[in-house]
Formats: sequence, C-alpha cells, structure tokens
Amino acid sequence: MEEKVYIRLRKKIRVKHNHLILLKDIAYLTGNISYLDKLDHLKIYQITEEDKNVSVIDGFHLLDKLIKAYPSLTFELVGPSQTIVEISKQKKQANILLVTAIWLLLFVGSAMAIINFHYDVSMQEVHQSLAYFFTGERVNKPLWIQIPYSIGLGLGMVLFFNHIFQKRFNEEPSPLEVEMFNYQQDLDTYLINHENVLNNRDNE
Repeated sequence: MEEKVYIRLRKKIRVKHNHLILLKDIAYLTGNISYLDKLDHLKIYQITEEDKNVSVIDGFHLLDKLIKAYPSLTFELVGPSQTIVEISKQKKQANILLVTAIWLLLFVGSAMAIINFHYDVSMQEVHQSLAYFFTGERVNKPLWIQIPYSIGLGLGMVLFFNHIFQKRFNEEPSPLEVEMFNYQQDLDTYLINHENVLNNRDNE
C-alpha cells in the first residue's frame, strides 16, 4: 500500500524572533503512516535578522524539501499553497503623548468633516424649513429638531460601526472591519507575490 501524507498549510502564523519553524507550526498533517509525529518535528526554517517582519513559505518548495527528506513517501498538498509568517518583535510601551495627539487630530478632523458637510448641504436652512412646515413659525434655531438630530447622528454612527468601545451589538462585521479584511487580503496577496523564504534561501 502506498504511503501517503496529506498536507494542509496554515494561511498565516505568528512566531517570535529567531524562532525555529517546524512542520507542525505551518501545516496540518494526516496520512496512513505511523510516524506522523516525526514529520511534525521536521525542521523547516530558521527565522533570522534578514526576515524583518514578514516571510512567506511556499508550498511547492516545502514539498521539494519533504521529498528530499523522505523520498519513499508520497506527499499531497491541499488547501492554501503558501504560509505567511509574521515575525513579532518586542512590543514597545505606548507613548501617551503620541496617542493623545493622534486622538485629538482624528477628533478635530472628524468634527470638521461633519461641520463642513452640514454647511455644504445647508442643514440649518433645512431644519428651519422643517420647523416652519410643522409649526408655521419662522425660527432661526429650532433646537427641538437640532438636538434630537445631533443625538441621532451620533447613535447612527455607533450602530453603523457596530461598536461602542470594546462592546459589539451583534456578530455582523462592521463596514470598517470588512474594509480592513479586504485590505489584509490584498496585503497578504502582495506578500505572497514578493516573498519566498525557502526558494530564496535554497538558492543561496
């Protein structure tokens, strides 16, 4: 009976600096051999200073390495054909002044964007027209419309983004999360097309 091993690569892993990557770190294995544990501990790649923040292990070159190590086995790759390796560096403590400055910048920028939008669409005149329509009186500052509108604007943004601080209202992703997911997908595709750990190192 043919001895066969099926390999499904993980799409992405995170490792520490100078980590020695084993096969079990980047792939799930199954097959009809009794020594899968031995394959699990096969050394695949040593993270070095040259790798910086991200590296990619290509499935084709991984198969080539496995076939050379175990020529009597048949390997079949299923699922993703690359594994992205994120190399985590030592985290630095957040600078409170920098965080505060960024928060203020975003706060003021968002406020200016909302104010300019309302000025462009003449929202004050719209509120005045609504007040005249409902009451028949001309009012320069119809607060009974403007205050609920302002509260509703804030609540609408909270519901739209599906977050209030760390709390989620439901499991549906927010538009921001969807955009971040799409950005991450594009970034992963770029990394896959421009990085190849085993190929580059084997050619040296």
